[in-house]
Amino acid sequence: MAKPDNRADNVERLQSIVDHTVQNLEESKDYVQAHKDHMSQEQLQDIQAKNARREQSLEGLRGELRDEATDQSQLNS
Repeated sequence: MAKPDNRADNVERLQSIVDHTVQNLEESKDYVQAHKDHMSQEQLQDIQAKNARREQSLEGLRGELRDEATDQSQLNS
């Protein structure tokens, strides 16, 4: 039997994902800044590409977070 759709914690879960993604993004930027003189061009490009994907993900996650927060507030009204 399928589990019922429990979306009560979606806002908190999405916020946790956003926080974690922002942390990873900042840590990778700090890492590049500290070690760029010892990294190959390919390594730098890989990290930059991954950070670009993280930034795109953040845009989508933040939009989804806003939607979920709006939905939750309407359900609680």
